[in-house]
Amino acid sequence: MDVKIDEEECVGAGQCVLAAPDVFDQRDEDGVAILLQTPTDEQHGPTREAALLCPARAIHLSE
Repeated sequence: MDVKIDEEECVGAGQCVLAAPDVFDQRDEDGVAILLQTPTDEQHGPTREAALLCPARAIHLSE
């Protein structure tokens, strides 16, 4: 799974971090989401959920 975050679209809501805390975090200075690691097979479900929960639709997934 390839994960891209559109930093310009991210509003810093943090839903991605709540859904997949091992995959996403937020920068301290502005709250923009960052990718911590490429999701493992076990993390695909939470990563998909994070993308769906993102209010700005700033997370883009490709298989």
